[in-house]
Amino acid sequence: MLPAAARLRRSEDFRVVLRRGSRAGRRRLVVHALTTDPSAAAPDAVRAGFVVSKAVGNSVVRHRVTRRLRHLVSDRLGTLPPGSSLVVRALPPAASASSAELGADLDAALRRLGLTSSRRTAGEGAPRPPRQQDAALDHGSAV
Repeated sequence: MLPAAARLRRSEDFRVVLRRGSRAGRRRLVVHALTTDPSAAAPDAVRAGFVVSKAVGNSVVRHRVTRRLRHLVSDRLGTLPPGSSLVVRALPPAASASSAELGADLDAALRRLGLTSSRRTAGEGAPRPPRQQDAALDHGSAV
């Protein structure tokens, strides 16, 4: 769940991000982003909003897509620059997409917008390679 301070709520806020921000589209979603001066913004001023139209599906499908996107964005809020505002717009293929596919599209869009680095770290869901110490402690049978 997104904290209340991290949500876009007013239609005017959505409109500003959509009109003034930059856009990156993927197969299942479009991300609109507007970054402001970090010194003028509060430290927790990363905000996000979601647009899931009836073209995506019925109410149950739209709410499922919104919940998935909300969860994916909440995991990435700490990696975005302070003062950023995002609007994530779901496209009809999002209805049949898995969370992993939506996450890959979201990451690609954020990279394209320059909001995250192109390399993923181990903390962002990429599998961590075993350390040398961990491999030495493995006493399992190799046969």
